[in-house]
Amino acid sequence: MSHNKPYFIQSFTIVVLSVIAFVVFRQFLPRKIFTESAPTTKNVVIDSLLLEAVQETTDTVVRKGKDTLSNAKITFKKDNGIQFPAETFENYKGYQHLISFYEKLLQLENRQQGNVRIAYFGDSMTDGDMIVKDLRTSLQDRFGGEGVGFVNITSESAGSRSTLTHQFSSNWKTQSYLNIKHPKVPFGVNGHVFFTKHDTVNPVWVKYRATNGRHTAQLNNPTLYYGKSGNTQASIAVITGADTLYKKLNPAEQLNTLTIANGNLKSFRAEFIAADSIPFYGFNFDDGKGVHVDNFSNRGNSGLPISIFNTRLMKAFNQKLGYDLIILHYGTNVLNYGSYNYSWYEKRMAKVVDHIRECFPGTAVLIISTADKSTKYEMEMKTDSAVVPLTEAQKRYAVQTESGFVNLYMLMGGDGSMVKWVEEVPALANKDYTHFNFRGSKKIADFIYNQLNNGYEQYKKLKGFKPAKSKPQPVKKDSVIHNTDSTHAE
Repeated sequence: MSHNKPYFIQSFTIVVLSVIAFVVFRQFLPRKIFTESAPTTKNVVIDSLLLEAVQETTDTVVRKGKDTLSNAKITFKKDNGIQFPAETFENYKGYQHLISFYEKLLQLENRQQGNVRIAYFGDSMTDGDMIVKDLRTSLQDRFGGEGVGFVNITSESAGSRSTLTHQFSSNWKTQSYLNIKHPKVPFGVNGHVFFTKHDTVNPVWVKYRATNGRHTAQLNNPTLYYGKSGNTQASIAVITGADTLYKKLNPAEQLNTLTIANGNLKSFRAEFIAADSIPFYGFNFDDGKGVHVDNFSNRGNSGLPISIFNTRLMKAFNQKLGYDLIILHYGTNVLNYGSYNYSWYEKRMAKVVDHIRECFPGTAVLIISTADKSTKYEMEMKTDSAVVPLTEAQKRYAVQTESGFVNLYMLMGGDGSMVKWVEEVPALANKDYTHFNFRGSKKIADFIYNQLNNGYEQYKKLKGFKPAKSKPQPVKKDSVIHNTDSTHAE
């Protein structure tokens, strides 16, 4: 025992000296070896493209022209004779780049012609149709439209969705663009593709039921979207109440549709029979009029996986669904990855926007920034130090790609706003100081709707649009019908 004691003291001394040397010389070692903060990935799936991008990043990257863009006025070229006033980078909104979307709204409002469709891509902030459902409701209140839009075959957030009751069997195989970069079958517009698992005992099924919410009381014109396969034996059984109707699947084209019912249903269950090898994407529910908003949320998504969308398949989806606006709402999963230099994200997301325009030609794009997020610093919750740099990077790629921009961080109230939202009575956000509850989600949706609407109203003024006078309507008063020349607003 006495012989071991000197060795123990010697070993301990070496360890202590090594730690001291590490602390002293750490500042002289290459910064790439270290990260400023370790990423928190517990219970969160981060897409592989983000992880690769972070690994390739160094703090030595310098963005060219940073000060030039920050200090310059941003001017716009005329589009169809319309030119919005110049903007500063600080207050950039980019209404000019939403003109094609606003024109479709105007046709809908003025002539009751056509319809408008929005694809809302997001992360866990829009999980369970949060935020999106309230934006959809506001748009449909004003411009018309019924239905929840496109819905996955399976969904990790099905249980928390209030705009639709969604159930499915356990024998589905799900592939996501968050963890597969080179799929044998391309992902659908929702970033997923679903296959039935071979099961000779248990049926493979999915069930949807409408809720009693505004504009979601029916499953409007339910339509199945599926891909190409050599399987000629497949069919589905559509069960509504006591009735069962068998429909054959014909997976001949890259994208195929099957109408489940001509009209609206309250609920149905679809059982998939001998459907092996057929890629399924989801069901669409809309009445074909007014505005429709599809929620394509994926927990852990940075937005980068959109870059692997198959252009040909996306064009096929666009031909059938007809998108007028693509919304990209990301940021939560990009914060706190080593450096506050987000030029790598700015560059890659600019390429994502370019790819979106290739997949959905003529479609306007709207970027929504990260919201405020709080982190504990010296026992006090404060705005995470990465929020502002990321927001600036998101604004930069919005400007560079000629996209609209919503600064959610500033609309919330800027620095320290998430703490206030959590401490509000009643609370607007959860105790994770990251995600909104249903009250906060409604407020966020109102921010987005109001900014879109402000741009739309400015567009109408620049266009010189004057609403047509409504025809005189008979007004019932004291049980006597009188004609009036007055225009009454509801």
